[in-house]
Amino acid sequence: MNLESKKSLPILFIVMFLVMVGFGIIIPVLPFYAENIGASPTELGLLMAVYSIMQLLFAPMWGRLSDRIGRKPVIMIGILGLSISFFLMAISEQLWMLFLARILGGFLSSANMPTVMAYVADITTEEDRGKGMGIIGAATGLGFIFGPAIGGIFSEIALSLPFFIAGASSLFTFFLVIFVLKESLLIENRRMNSKRKAPWKEAIKSPVSTLFYLQLFVSISLAGLEATFAYFAAQKADLDAVKLGYIFMIMGLAQAFVQGGLIGRMTKKFGEGFVIQLGIIISGIGFGLILLSNSFWTSALYLTIFGIGNGLIRPGVSSLLTKKSGTGHGSTTGMLSSFDSLGRIIGPPLGGWLFSISIGLPFVIGIGLSVVALFMFFVYTSKQKSIIMEEQG
Repeated sequence: MNLESKKSLPILFIVMFLVMVGFGIIIPVLPFYAENIGASPTELGLLMAVYSIMQLLFAPMWGRLSDRIGRKPVIMIGILGLSISFFLMAISEQLWMLFLARILGGFLSSANMPTVMAYVADITTEEDRGKGMGIIGAATGLGFIFGPAIGGIFSEIALSLPFFIAGASSLFTFFLVIFVLKESLLIENRRMNSKRKAPWKEAIKSPVSTLFYLQLFVSISLAGLEATFAYFAAQKADLDAVKLGYIFMIMGLAQAFVQGGLIGRMTKKFGEGFVIQLGIIISGIGFGLILLSNSFWTSALYLTIFGIGNGLIRPGVSSLLTKKSGTGHGSTTGMLSSFDSLGRIIGPPLGGWLFSISIGLPFVIGIGLSVVALFMFFVYTSKQKSIIMEEQG
């Protein structure tokens, strides 16, 4: 790993950890906060969905903009926007104010993930790309572990307090980026990126397009599990909210360990393709094992197996796309984030509907979606082999 990545990756880790802590702080509080303002269950669902919808629509735009003007200013916009949205939520007294804050937050913060991933692609060699993407995944996972715990503690003092804390955390992160993070994209590369083709064409027509759809199916299955596992575990293993929190914490720590340490070694030795396939297979097995959950420990073990598998996929896909894509790194990671958001929009209502038919059905379908994702990877490798044969012929 070169000197630049050794300096910048720890800073990016801290930045993404703090961003996700701020995001995680409001997760356990937002439903109660919205309910106090007067939100119905349907309005609460829309409040949660509108954030993902904005990310779906605007992540590609921010990624492409970062290819043209540089990574640092776009990261700053995303983090400052997140901070403003948290403060707006904290002072919201009517439901429309809460919706406005969520829409603004979704629009601006959709700049964060694709631009940070593009930054990693800028500063890492192809050999170390998977390790860099894994480190960002680990930071994201750890932020989601600590954030909700902090939010739950401070919500006992006042429901608005977690939003102020999340806003302050994001504002601190904004200044950290200003003073510590260096720009990663050279001026000549920005000029070259401005002449490249639109990223949506890459997602539809290029040989790497199947990787975007692979990520979509993985995200649908993950979001469906997240929406239904608590209800499933409550019925099958008699688990309450506190025990479920511990289970998700165990899974998150295991996932962060794998992403922060093992992915780099595995991609360097076996390549991203092996890691992606292994991740899909393990997560598919995890879906099947979850159906057998009957206690706290079996639920924790089986969900952790699923989480480890799922945690291998996104860094591997991100690394492979930034190597193979014909557009700029930001455009590529922006499109990937957009497909991920689409999966997170489709997954929860689909999972809920399947759960209403049969409590185990979301996990059976999860196995099926894993098979589809594996098939998509085989389609991708077949296209790559055809390209190589044409070049050699």
